[in-house]
Amino acid sequence: MIEARNAARTIDGSVILDSLTFTMEQGGMYGIIGPNGAGKSTLLRLMSGVDSPTYGELLLEGKAASAYGRKELAKWVAVLQQGGLDPANFTVREVLAFGRYPFQNWLGEEKRDPEPLINRALALMGLTHLAERKIDRLSGGERQRVALAKVMVQEPRLLLLDEPTTYLDIGYQVGLLDTVKRWQQDERITVVAVLHDLNLAAHYCDKLLVLHEGRLVAFGAPSEIIETGLIDRVYGTKAVVVPHPVTGVPQLLLQPSADSSIVQTRG
Repeated sequence: MIEARNAARTIDGSVILDSLTFTMEQGGMYGIIGPNGAGKSTLLRLMSGVDSPTYGELLLEGKAASAYGRKELAKWVAVLQQGGLDPANFTVREVLAFGRYPFQNWLGEEKRDPEPLINRALALMGLTHLAERKIDRLSGGERQRVALAKVMVQEPRLLLLDEPTTYLDIGYQVGLLDTVKRWQQDERITVVAVLHDLNLAAHYCDKLLVLHEGRLVAFGAPSEIIETGLIDRVYGTKAVVVPHPVTGVPQLLLQPSADSSIVQTRG
């Protein structure tokens, strides 16, 4: 599905991504993790075909991502950008209908009736009661859910998510990722998500790709990636890794440094 062959990206002479080589198979859920400035969003832009590698290759189904026409690629690749949707004078239902644009002719028509897809996406994302509300009357979290519903309507085989839980409280974070995971498993789509929360990444992703200073430093199952040595090396922070008491997946417990003023002593 996705193959990087010595892929690199430089901007104004600065190396953002350096010689990445990896393969992501069809039907998996992959997380891209790493500290700020590691190149995570840049890698997602290469996968979406928006940018091209400065050298090397980034292939989607054996063809350079940037070689696809925009509308051709949009028929099977969807991107949920960081921050969801900007406020706009459209209703939620109208925004979801925009997800069918790649399949429409120049008159805005398609052979398939999109309403069942739109209604299903509204229901899955808990948006049915907001269907006729204007986007600029929604909260940031609600707009993020609308953005995901819109890409559901697009029916992609590859879904790229850039920090999809931004603006969401913890309940909606879990709810959104539960929905993505069910969708990924039911439809056998491939999902690649940039995530900052390593505990969520460990729960939902089959494999994690770790970037540090533009380089690929690890790629494997969460049980292989979420360990104290790697976290210290990549993030520069000490952590305790424990198994989740219900699922058994590795979870991080952060610990302040010994001289931190927030460390409390018993009195």
